[in-house]
Amino acid sequence: MDDMLKDFVVEALELATNVEEHLLTLERNPGDLNTLNAVFRSFHTIKGGAGFMNLPAMVSACHLTENLFDALRTGQVPVTPIAIEAALQASGFVADQLGELANGAQPESLSAMPASLEEILNSAIEGEAQTAAVVEPAAIAPPASATMDSDGIDWNALYLAVVPAGTAPELAAVAVAPQAAPAEAPAAKVWDGVDRRGGDAKQASAPIKEDSIRVDAVKLDTLLEVAGESVQAANQASVLLEKLAQFPVEGHAATLMAALAETLNRASRYSTELQRATLATRMQPVGKLFQKFPRLVRELAKDLGKDVELQIEGAETEVDRVVVDSLYDPLVHMLRNSLDHGIEDNATRIASGKSTKSVILLKAWQEASSVMIEISDDGKGMNGEQLRAKAISKGLISDTAAQTQEEMLQLVFLPGFSTKEVANSVSGRGVGMDVVKTAVEKHRGAITIDSTLGVGTRFSIRLPIELSIVPTMLVRSSDAALALPMAIVQRVVELPEEFEKVGGAPVLRDQGRPLPVRSLAGALGYELGVERVGIVIAAPQPYILSVGIVEGTADLVIKPMTAISVSGIAGTARSAEGELVLVIGLSFLLDGCRSTPKLAA
Repeated sequence: MDDMLKDFVVEALELATNVEEHLLTLERNPGDLNTLNAVFRSFHTIKGGAGFMNLPAMVSACHLTENLFDALRTGQVPVTPIAIEAALQASGFVADQLGELANGAQPESLSAMPASLEEILNSAIEGEAQTAAVVEPAAIAPPASATMDSDGIDWNALYLAVVPAGTAPELAAVAVAPQAAPAEAPAAKVWDGVDRRGGDAKQASAPIKEDSIRVDAVKLDTLLEVAGESVQAANQASVLLEKLAQFPVEGHAATLMAALAETLNRASRYSTELQRATLATRMQPVGKLFQKFPRLVRELAKDLGKDVELQIEGAETEVDRVVVDSLYDPLVHMLRNSLDHGIEDNATRIASGKSTKSVILLKAWQEASSVMIEISDDGKGMNGEQLRAKAISKGLISDTAAQTQEEMLQLVFLPGFSTKEVANSVSGRGVGMDVVKTAVEKHRGAITIDSTLGVGTRFSIRLPIELSIVPTMLVRSSDAALALPMAIVQRVVELPEEFEKVGGAPVLRDQGRPLPVRSLAGALGYELGVERVGIVIAAPQPYILSVGIVEGTADLVIKPMTAISVSGIAGTARSAEGELVLVIGLSFLLDGCRSTPKLAA
């Protein structure tokens, strides 16, 4: 793909995504003239670029949709469900074609505009107008303020004659508004140097100063890796300099040592700033991902015959672009799960005293060095005992497994697990939630479930804001150098020689609450040694992790292990001294240092 086509695809995809969001807003507020104008401008802009790039099918779809919204914003046609559906289908078609181009398809290989899309757009444009045209003049009540076009047609009067009683004032306002205040002119964004409203674009406006540029993601990744390595090298050089300073130096050598120390400090500071600046270029608001889901929820809810509203909070929260890219499929699976399994049908909700309109909340916020993402619903909740019985009947776990409520809820992440007896178009094939857990853990994250019968269910995902650099606590157990993510470290406590026992397991009281004590070496399968230091872990079920010693904290550049997979280990890093450090997985720690449950033998 050449650079010009690539730029067009990137900008047009963003416009197409925004169009879907605007259309769903318009569906709830048909009289929103600003949204009508925004949709018109988006299709107008995409059409101009598509014409310059010789994409006839996209031009045709955009042109018809542009005609539709020109009629909507001038009051010739009311905002109806068929108009919204036609525009959604058009934006979907445009997005599909742009997606094919982004994936390497050649412009000439794209399909033509489907006849069904042309038909529904024409129906939305002409059908309503034809309905208005056959109204008998005698049936038209003269409005207080008539609105005439150049052909002498009183469109406002036609509105009042055809819309249902009680809704005419609001719709009439939409028809009159363009006359009282002319609609905002279409955007002058031009791809071929000619303003589509007439005239030469170069004469119409002065050159616009570019305040941003696009950089290939691979180049950014390479830059970040180099910046990370430079920080590591500077840290190791500082350690070596400290060791060298222990030897006596005199005269000119002492002067050189002082100059070297100052230069190294400056280099270390600049390399750290370079690393942070590079990381900042990879940060993206999760809103770019979240805005793809309202239409998905709308369509799935319609298929399932449910009335569901998706509410979004914290769309401005920023996270590493790699995380944003990888979260789409997991969030789709979770939304499907909430819609199909969590939200009851209308009859059940009424019998339970609930409104037939249900709500799914998609929320994001920053918490320390992590980003939190929640999907919650006001559905029926999850019955842990039923989940356990289903897993046992399918042979996924043994009769003695999953005894606590937390463990029972975690069973939904087992491969092949489903509570559906018959699969439908949305779920029931036992594929989905295990994919969610795998995708989250791939990026050193963790997912937990909280559910109350009759009230609803909440899935919480915790991910590192930055994938490459992680604030950690450095510890040592069984002579192994290990690192724990600081995101869930609460504090360090001293461990006694003897513990209280509850059910045969060691327990230590911390701030008045009894917490179980678990050995890090034992959890990793290492040979047990003396562990006199405890770390309070902020897990859903808090506990104390015993280690040999705590050596301090450090921001480590993490590299995933690709050749082998070790339970509990998320990746490796190099300490300032150059020693290889194993980084403990966040999910492993949140699960209480227990591995993900496997299929029963």
